[in-house]
Amino acid sequence: MPKQIVFLHPDLGIGGAERLIVDSAVALESCGYNVSIITNHHDPKHCFEETLQSNLSVTVVADWFPRSIFGYMTALCAYIRLILATLYLLFYEKKPDVTFVDQISAPIILLRAFGYKTIFYCHFPDLLLTKNKKFLLKKLYRIPIDYIEQISTGMADIVLVNSKFTSNVFRETFTSLSHVQLRILYPIANEKSLCLPTSAQFQSDHQSKYEYRKYLSSEIMPEKAKIIFVSINRYERKKNLSLALYSLGKFLIFPYSLFFLSRLPILIIAN
Repeated sequence: MPKQIVFLHPDLGIGGAERLIVDSAVALESCGYNVSIITNHHDPKHCFEETLQSNLSVTVVADWFPRSIFGYMTALCAYIRLILATLYLLFYEKKPDVTFVDQISAPIILLRAFGYKTIFYCHFPDLLLTKNKKFLLKKLYRIPIDYIEQISTGMADIVLVNSKFTSNVFRETFTSLSHVQLRILYPIANEKSLCLPTSAQFQSDHQSKYEYRKYLSSEIMPEKAKIIFVSINRYERKKNLSLALYSLGKFLIFPYSLFFLSRLPILIIAN
């Protein structure tokens, strides 16, 4: 009998974390596992196609609970929303062989109490993403949330991180979890889910648009470019896109860097 795997995810929209969950779920399903996703939000008009077209079972729980309270307490509301989804899993669904918890680790406390096997995927410690901790009320508000994040993360049977960088940040941040073994699972793009604009595709009556690509135009990518910097991120402040410019600037002032180059380096910022 195929093993059952359940993914717990706060918002199954369109983003890097969601892409990882969808690709992981589809890959496991293709290997013969029974896979389902329990999430707090899933908009059929704003989601990855696989969640609509595949055999994945997507269940939305607690979408009625607010995401914030007058624009505040976003983290607390996110915790409550996913905990409500966890309670649904505990009392209304058959116990899975493995529960894959993404982003918010708080549900692991409940899952462990009921003997569930858990995998937690850490994209980045949430406590480091919080702004304005210098304010006393904000600091007091974050104390229990940060504590829950740390102890619940340590309770997972397996902790996955998305890179060596995140692994190092994890170690520096969660000092009490030095005993936890971290495993790196790199998010890998599924080539079948990639689609270039029409202008960047060969048109063919016999081939899929995914099967033929043409190179970026020479206006974007000079043929003789030797050093290329690439930044692929969403266009938003928290992604720190200025780091790409900073890196390029540091390279340009590095002694003798341009002496060996016939052309200036190229920076491509894509979204």
